[in-house]
Amino acid sequence: MIKCAQLGIFILMITASVITKAETALPFGIRACTAKAAPRLQLETIDGATADLQMMQDKWVFVHFWASWCGPCRKEMPAIEKLSQLLAHDRLSIVMVNVAEDEDTVFSFLAEVSPELESYMDRDGQVTEAWQPRGLPATYLVDPQGKIRYQALGGREWHQPDYLDFLKQLIE
Repeated sequence: MIKCAQLGIFILMITASVITKAETALPFGIRACTAKAAPRLQLETIDGATADLQMMQDKWVFVHFWASWCGPCRKEMPAIEKLSQLLAHDRLSIVMVNVAEDEDTVFSFLAEVSPELESYMDRDGQVTEAWQPRGLPATYLVDPQGKIRYQALGGREWHQPDYLDFLKQLIE
Protein backbone atom coordinates (compact mmCIF):
# COMPACT_ATOMS: atom_id res chain seq x y z
CA MET A 1 0.00 0.00 0.00
CA ILE A 2 1.28 3.48 -0.85
CA LYS A 3 1.62 5.81 2.10
CA CYS A 4 0.48 9.45 1.87
CA ALA A 5 4.07 10.75 1.81
CA GLN A 6 5.01 8.38 -1.02
CA LEU A 7 1.90 9.35 -2.97
CA GLY A 8 2.69 13.05 -2.49
CA ILE A 9 6.25 12.56 -3.79
CA PHE A 10 4.92 10.59 -6.76
CA ILE A 11 2.44 13.38 -7.64
CA LEU A 12 5.19 16.01 -7.33
CA MET A 13 7.44 14.02 -9.66
CA ILE A 14 4.71 13.71 -12.30
CA THR A 15 3.81 17.42 -11.99
CA ALA A 16 7.47 18.46 -12.32
CA SER A 17 7.83 16.24 -15.38
CA VAL A 18 4.77 17.79 -17.06
CA ILE A 19 5.93 21.35 -16.26
CA THR A 20 9.44 20.63 -17.57
CA LYS A 21 8.06 19.25 -20.83
CA ALA A 22 5.78 22.27 -21.25
CA GLU A 23 8.63 24.69 -20.58
CA THR A 24 10.84 23.00 -23.15
CA ALA A 25 8.19 22.90 -25.87
CA LEU A 26 9.70 24.12 -29.11
CA PRO A 27 8.01 26.57 -31.47
CA PHE A 28 6.40 25.06 -34.57
CA GLY A 29 8.98 23.84 -37.08
CA ILE A 30 11.99 23.88 -34.75
CA ARG A 31 13.50 20.53 -33.92
CA ALA A 32 16.13 19.68 -31.37
CA CYS A 33 19.22 17.95 -32.75
CA THR A 34 21.62 15.59 -31.11
CA ALA A 35 24.49 17.94 -30.31
CA LYS A 36 27.24 17.60 -32.89
CA ALA A 37 30.05 19.89 -33.96
CA ALA A 38 28.97 22.33 -36.63
CA PRO A 39 30.78 21.91 -39.96
CA ARG A 40 33.40 24.48 -40.90
CA LEU A 41 31.94 27.77 -42.06
CA GLN A 42 34.27 30.46 -43.32
CA LEU A 43 32.84 32.76 -46.00
CA GLU A 44 32.96 36.36 -47.21
CA THR A 45 30.27 38.94 -47.95
CA ILE A 46 30.07 40.82 -51.23
CA ASP A 47 32.09 43.57 -49.54
CA GLY A 48 34.79 41.18 -48.33
CA ALA A 49 33.83 40.90 -44.64
CA THR A 50 34.58 37.43 -43.28
CA ALA A 51 32.45 35.11 -41.17
CA ASP A 52 34.25 32.33 -39.36
CA LEU A 53 32.06 30.19 -37.13
CA GLN A 54 35.07 29.19 -35.02
CA MET A 55 35.53 32.87 -34.07
CA MET A 56 31.91 33.08 -32.82
CA GLN A 57 32.07 30.36 -30.19
CA ASP A 58 31.23 32.66 -27.30
CA LYS A 59 27.61 33.17 -28.40
CA TRP A 60 24.70 31.49 -30.12
CA VAL A 61 24.79 31.64 -33.92
CA PHE A 62 21.75 31.65 -36.20
CA VAL A 63 23.07 30.08 -39.45
CA HIS A 64 20.57 30.53 -42.27
CA PHE A 65 20.90 29.05 -45.79
CA TRP A 66 18.87 30.73 -48.53
CA ALA A 67 18.60 31.54 -52.25
CA SER A 68 16.81 34.31 -54.14
CA TRP A 69 14.88 31.84 -56.33
CA CYS A 70 13.38 30.16 -53.23
CA GLY A 71 9.81 31.40 -52.58
CA PRO A 72 9.78 30.61 -48.84
CA CYS A 73 13.20 32.32 -48.53
CA ARG A 74 11.78 35.49 -50.08
CA LYS A 75 8.82 35.46 -47.71
CA GLU A 76 10.96 34.74 -44.62
CA MET A 77 13.72 37.31 -45.20
CA PRO A 78 11.85 40.37 -43.78
CA ALA A 79 11.11 38.36 -40.60
CA ILE A 80 14.82 37.64 -40.19
CA GLU A 81 15.59 41.32 -40.71
CA LYS A 82 13.12 42.21 -37.93
CA LEU A 83 14.64 39.50 -35.74
CA SER A 84 18.09 41.01 -36.21
CA GLN A 85 16.74 44.38 -35.09
CA LEU A 86 14.94 42.96 -32.04
CA LEU A 87 17.70 40.80 -30.55
CA ALA A 88 21.02 42.08 -29.26
CA HIS A 89 23.83 41.27 -31.67
CA ASP A 90 26.28 40.78 -28.84
CA ARG A 91 24.47 37.61 -27.73
CA LEU A 92 23.27 36.21 -31.07
CA SER A 93 25.11 36.32 -34.37
CA ILE A 94 23.05 35.99 -37.52
CA VAL A 95 24.96 34.41 -40.39
CA MET A 96 23.07 34.44 -43.66
CA VAL A 97 24.54 32.07 -46.27
CA ASN A 98 23.53 32.47 -49.89
CA VAL A 99 23.70 29.20 -51.77
CA ALA A 100 25.83 29.50 -54.93
CA GLU A 101 24.37 32.62 -56.56
CA ASP A 102 26.32 35.47 -58.11
CA GLU A 103 26.93 38.77 -56.33
CA ASP A 104 24.61 40.84 -58.55
CA THR A 105 21.68 38.51 -57.87
CA VAL A 106 22.28 38.56 -54.11
CA PHE A 107 22.80 42.32 -53.98
CA SER A 108 19.62 43.04 -55.99
CA PHE A 109 17.54 40.60 -53.97
CA LEU A 110 18.62 41.93 -50.58
CA ALA A 111 18.22 45.56 -51.68
CA GLU A 112 14.64 44.80 -52.66
CA VAL A 113 13.54 42.43 -49.88
CA SER A 114 15.70 43.04 -46.76
CA PRO A 115 18.10 45.95 -47.22
CA GLU A 116 19.55 45.79 -43.69
CA LEU A 117 20.73 42.19 -43.95
CA GLU A 118 24.13 41.16 -45.19
CA SER A 119 24.79 37.72 -46.61
CA TYR A 120 27.85 35.57 -46.91
CA MET A 121 28.53 34.05 -50.30
CA ASP A 122 28.89 30.29 -50.67
CA ARG A 123 30.06 30.78 -54.25
CA ASP A 124 31.00 27.16 -54.94
CA GLY A 125 28.40 25.53 -52.68
CA GLN A 126 31.01 23.67 -50.61
CA VAL A 127 29.87 25.07 -47.24
CA THR A 128 26.26 24.22 -48.04
CA GLU A 129 27.34 20.71 -49.02
CA ALA A 130 29.10 20.28 -45.66
CA TRP A 131 26.03 21.43 -43.70
CA GLN A 132 23.65 19.33 -45.85
CA PRO A 133 20.36 21.20 -45.49
CA ARG A 134 17.48 19.08 -46.76
CA GLY A 135 15.96 22.07 -48.52
CA LEU A 136 15.80 25.85 -48.45
CA PRO A 137 15.43 27.85 -46.39
CA ALA A 138 17.25 26.00 -43.63
CA THR A 139 18.29 27.43 -40.28
CA TYR A 140 20.65 25.96 -37.72
CA LEU A 141 21.12 27.23 -34.18
CA VAL A 142 24.68 26.67 -33.03
CA ASP A 143 25.51 26.93 -29.33
CA PRO A 144 28.49 28.83 -27.86
CA GLN A 145 30.55 25.62 -27.91
CA GLY A 146 30.13 25.30 -31.69
CA LYS A 147 27.57 22.48 -31.63
CA ILE A 148 24.37 22.38 -33.69
CA ARG A 149 21.47 22.21 -31.21
CA TYR A 150 18.38 23.08 -33.26
CA GLN A 151 17.26 23.08 -36.88
CA ALA A 152 14.36 24.63 -38.76
CA LEU A 153 13.52 23.61 -42.31
CA GLY A 154 11.27 25.90 -44.29
CA GLY A 155 10.32 29.51 -43.65
CA ARG A 156 9.49 30.79 -40.19
CA GLU A 157 8.07 34.02 -38.78
CA TRP A 158 11.21 34.57 -36.67
CA HIS A 159 9.99 37.94 -35.38
CA GLN A 160 6.82 36.47 -33.83
CA PRO A 161 6.63 35.98 -30.03
CA ASP A 162 6.98 32.17 -29.99
CA TYR A 163 10.25 32.28 -31.92
CA LEU A 164 11.57 35.42 -30.22
CA ASP A 165 10.87 34.02 -26.75
CA PHE A 166 12.57 30.75 -27.67
CA LEU A 167 15.66 32.55 -28.99
CA LYS A 168 15.77 34.88 -25.98
CA GLN A 169 15.78 31.86 -23.65
CA LEU A 170 18.74 30.40 -25.57
CA ILE A 171 20.89 33.51 -25.45
CA GLU A 172 20.23 34.49 -21.83
